[in-house]
Amino acid sequence: MRNLNISLQLVLEPHSNLPWLISEAVRGGVTCVQWRDKFFSDHDFYEQAKVIKQVCSDLSVPLIINDRLDMALAIGAEAVHLGQKDMPFHVARRILPDHVAIGISAESLEDVEKAADLDLDYLAISPVFKTATKTDLAPPFGFDGLEKARKMSRHRLVAIGGIKAHHVSTLRQIGVDGVAVVSAIMRAQSPYEAAKAFVL
Repeated sequence: MRNLNISLQLVLEPHSNLPWLISEAVRGGVTCVQWRDKFFSDHDFYEQAKVIKQVCSDLSVPLIINDRLDMALAIGAEAVHLGQKDMPFHVARRILPDHVAIGISAESLEDVEKAADLDLDYLAISPVFKTATKTDLAPPFGFDGLEKARKMSRHRLVAIGGIKAHHVSTLRQIGVDGVAVVSAIMRAQSPYEAAKAFVL
């Protein structure tokens, strides 16, 4: 297992001042950052990823690139996150250097079961609740589904999708290892205060 602190993951969306936002969120407790974008050109994705990587490096926080192995390799990201429709894990593992971590999304308990034998660095249970951040999502797990996933999986679990700060204590009881947050931090007036509320 690679040394990737997944306890509080900030998943970025476009923002007018990402360096400031990332810095404030990390000051509040964010332990890793994920960059994903489905609409940028390759050139723009790369240029933005370089800026984010420099900010993360200055803050000593690992950067996860969503589904783009080429971009992760180009900028020296610490990890890649793969969805169920992205490149298969075993292919990505062959391509990436051993020190680059890989996490994947599980959108159902069947996905959790299929991941049982994979040498993953974390498994993201998605979505736990309905969220407006993404619209092409599977039915939510809810706390019951998350508990079942916890019992089924030997992997470190990250909860994502509609997570609010008041869910944190229940997530801790269930035994998840991390939480991933988008809008609750990205759209907060104070990313620092918002992040603090999610620390597991």
